[in-house]
Amino acid sequence: MIAATANLYKQAYSGLTRKMWLLSIVMLINRSGTMVLAFMTLYCKHRGYSIEQGGFVVAVYGVGSVLGALGGGKLADKFGFYYVQFGALFLGGILFMVLGLMDSFLSICVCTFALAMVNESFRPANSSAIAYYSTPQNRTQSFALVRLAINLGFGVGIALGGFLASINYHLLFWVDGFTNISAAFLLLLILPKVTLKQQHSTITSKTEVKSTKSAYTDKNFLWFLFFQLVFAICFFQLFTTIPIFFKDGLKLDEFWIGVVMSVNGIIIAVIEMVLVFKLEGRRPYLLLMSYGSVLMGLSFLLLNIPLSSGLLVALISTVVITFSEMLSMPFMNSYYISLSTEKNRGQYAGMYTMSWSLAQVIGSSTGGVYAEKFGFTSLWTLVFILCLVAAGGFYLLQRRKNLT
Repeated sequence: MIAATANLYKQAYSGLTRKMWLLSIVMLINRSGTMVLAFMTLYCKHRGYSIEQGGFVVAVYGVGSVLGALGGGKLADKFGFYYVQFGALFLGGILFMVLGLMDSFLSICVCTFALAMVNESFRPANSSAIAYYSTPQNRTQSFALVRLAINLGFGVGIALGGFLASINYHLLFWVDGFTNISAAFLLLLILPKVTLKQQHSTITSKTEVKSTKSAYTDKNFLWFLFFQLVFAICFFQLFTTIPIFFKDGLKLDEFWIGVVMSVNGIIIAVIEMVLVFKLEGRRPYLLLMSYGSVLMGLSFLLLNIPLSSGLLVALISTVVITFSEMLSMPFMNSYYISLSTEKNRGQYAGMYTMSWSLAQVIGSSTGGVYAEKFGFTSLWTLVFILCLVAAGGFYLLQRRKNLT
């Protein structure tokens, strides 16, 4: 049994390129400091601002990240993903530190906007890098490996963030900035430089779509983005309304909130690569996204269970939403990458990242307001319904694909 399990893990991690492992190390270092955004609503409350104002700050981050995603995608196609990744990490690290020095609500919003534009320009460039360093056969594994590094780092960062927040919230900004800058120079140190000519010279595999049409006119991609937007609006409650609910509704302090949220990253680090390996090629990507959306809806509905232990409720919901992520997000990346080519991949990646950013704006700005007016019980029920809408949309897209 132990030998079979060990062999399964070995197979799940085999076939990945050395550069993918190096890129994942960079992401692990970067995300080990991820804590500011997850604690932003609590930080704003700590500074004396309301839940709506805290949600507004996260929404401002989302607006900036929409522009950063579009700009990052275009810059990655024009100048190369290598340089965009470095610039975003380095400048983002500086801006994290600057944000921690801001006092007024306006200055916090302005600096958050600038940080988001720079920080989120990294994502489409990073997606292009993953596609470049991988093959169509191991692309989902490659995305899963980077997600593993991100979530393992997130698990460490969020737990550390809860501890630091219990001492001094300003420490979050310095640690986040330091890890960003460290990751930037590590990228230069361990990954060979990739020029724009090299980036565009990769021969597109026969298994990939050859069309060079614009992402803006690809109907399948646009419908996918719409349902992914609905999915992501629900997911981003994890960083806005859920921390507030854990504190006010379930009576958990910052330390235990950090511990519970770190479970998400730990489970992904242990299970996701094996799960992706077992599912790759056995189920259509869109169908897996549909399953994951249903699970996400259930994770929010579980928050309405009147258990005596708030910690138990939080843990159960977190475990379910984690499995929802693992069934959906790695395959979302592979799906949109399969629709693109090397020359327009930054455009597709930018649109995909922008959709996540837009969801952050909508989810962050409306979740807190809705909870204030109608209560958390009503909010979790609404999120459950929206998740079912996303699940139905992905399922119908798959049916449409089968008929063509």
